[in-house]
Parts: sequence; C-alpha cells; structure tokens
Amino acid sequence: MTPDRIIDFASNFAILILVVAMLLTVWRAVVGPTLPDRVVALDMLVGIVIGFIAVIALKTGYTLYIDIAISLGLVGFLATVAFARFILARGRVGEDQPGRAESAASSQILKREASKSVSKQKSGGKTGKPAGKTAGKGA
Repeated sequence: MTPDRIIDFASNFAILILVVAMLLTVWRAVVGPTLPDRVVALDMLVGIVIGFIAVIALKTGYTLYIDIAISLGLVGFLATVAFARFILARGRVGEDQPGRAESAASSQILKREASKSVSKQKSGGKTGKPAGKTAGKGA
C-alpha cells in the first residue's frame, strides 16, 4: 500500500465515523429532552464540523481549511458560553422539572413575606401605640 492510498482509506473511514456521529448528535439535538442536552448537542455538532473540515484539509492538502476550523472552534466556544449564560439566567436547568409548581408556590410565599417585612419597615414598626411614651405621663 502506498501512503496516498492509506491516507485516502483513513480519511474515508473518518468521514464515515463523522457522519454517524453527526446523525446521532442531530437526533439528540432534536429529541432533547432538556435545554442543556440540546446545547451540548449543538456544541458537539461544532466539533464534528471541525472534524469534517480537518479531514477535507488532509484529503485535499489545502491548509487554509485549518484556519477556518480554528475560527469555527472559537465561535463555537463563544456560542456555548452564551448558551450557558442563558440557561443560568433562566434560573432552572430542565424544561420538565418535577416539583415546579411547589417551587412557584414557595416563591410566592417568600414574596408575600418580603412585602410584609417591607411594609413594616416603611411604617417604622409601629403597632398603633406611641413608642417611648408611657401612659399617663407627658413628655
């Protein structure tokens, strides 16, 4: 076997593996079931596309493709960070969390308690009796 034939066989095998990985990753991105699963799948798709670009660069000998792969890696990293911040800002990890109604009810209770304490602070904590004065004595 010549080196060119080995590179051709290895690159064809790599493309086959990358196609299978891409199909499985697209399935995970579509099915989910949670938003973090979809974000990880999209990040994996970026990695697979970088793999495709690297294999094509190896097959063609055109080194400019490597620069494109590096740029795509940087953009993919920034997109992953942005998605992670979006998930963090939402305040919950999954879309179908059990006990979501209980957490909503507990947050409403906490809001009511906070508003009661704020209204007490605004009124100065007065309970209807003058503070510091005793009955029957003047100031």
